[in-house]
Amino acid sequence: MSYIVGIDEVGRGPWAGPLVVGAVVLGEAHIEGLTDSKKLSKAKREALARRIVDEAAGYGLGWVDAEELDRIGLSESLATATRRALEQITVPYHEIIIDGTVNFLSGTGKGPYVTVLKKADLLIGAVSAASIIAKVARDDYMAALAERYGGYGFERHVGYGTAAHRKAVESLGVTPEHRRSFAPIAALTGVSGTPHRTIDGTNKQMGNDAETATCEWLSDGGFDVVERNWKTRFCEIDIVAKKDDRFYFIEVKHRKGTGQGGGLAAITPRKLRQMRFAASLYLTRHSDADACLAVVTTTDSSGIVVEGLLTVE
Repeated sequence: MSYIVGIDEVGRGPWAGPLVVGAVVLGEAHIEGLTDSKKLSKAKREALARRIVDEAAGYGLGWVDAEELDRIGLSESLATATRRALEQITVPYHEIIIDGTVNFLSGTGKGPYVTVLKKADLLIGAVSAASIIAKVARDDYMAALAERYGGYGFERHVGYGTAAHRKAVESLGVTPEHRRSFAPIAALTGVSGTPHRTIDGTNKQMGNDAETATCEWLSDGGFDVVERNWKTRFCEIDIVAKKDDRFYFIEVKHRKGTGQGGGLAAITPRKLRQMRFAASLYLTRHSDADACLAVVTTTDSSGIVVEGLLTVE
C-alpha cells in the first residue's frame, strides 16, 4: 500500500536557530485535531507530536543550521532540508504534498511526484502533522539554546525578530546560532554578508520587495495573508491579512532611513479616508467581520527590515 507524504517547514524567517522541515506519512493512523501548528496551543502541539511519532507510518525531520543556511542561502536550505526529511521516509508513497507554492524537490527524481498547495497545513492531515512535528522539534531546540545562551530569550521568541531579541543582540552580541547573512543581524553587528532581501534601485521594486518581506513577516507571526494588492477601479489595499478571526487592512510604507519618520507619519487624513473606504468595500463580503486598519513600516538596512505592525484605528 502507498500513501501521501506531507511536507512543511518551520523557521524560514527567524534571525537565529535552524530551519526545520517535517515529512509525515500518516498511513492508517487517524489522529484527531491535526491542523496548522501555529493555530494550536503549545500543550496541544506537543501532545499531537507524540501521537504522530508513535502512530504515523513514517516521519522525518530535515535540519539546516544557521551556519549552513548562511553559506548556501535560504532557497537552497529549504531544498536541502526537504530532501533530508524525505530521505527518512522508508514506507511506500505515491504523492508528495508540500505546503506553499514552491516545489523544493524540482530537479530531483522526486520532483514529478510533488503537488504544491497553499494552506496545505490546514487542508491535508499529513501536511498538518509535518508542520506540528517540525514546530515542536524546533521549539525544543530553541528552549535548549536558552539554557546555553542566557539572556537572549530564545525560549520565548524562538529566534524571531522581536524587540527583545534585538535588544539582547545589541547588548550581548551574536551567538553561533544567529544567521549572520540576514540583514537585521548584519546591520546590528556591522558584519557584511548576503542580505536576506536585497533591494533594487527603483521605487517600484522597493515597494514590491517591502510588501513581500511584510507578507513573510506576517506569515511567520501567525497571520494568514488573504490578499496582496487587492484593488478595484476606485481603491486598493496593499495587504489584507487575518489573525484570530480579525481582518487587518495593511498599508506598507518603506523608508530608506530613520530620518524619514515611521510609516504612521505617512497616514494623512486623506490617506486614512482612502483606507477606510477600501476596507468598507472589501468588507461588503464579510459584513459581520471584526477588522482594523494598520500600517507596517519597513526600513532599508542592507536589506529590508520589517519594523512592526501598528493599528491605525
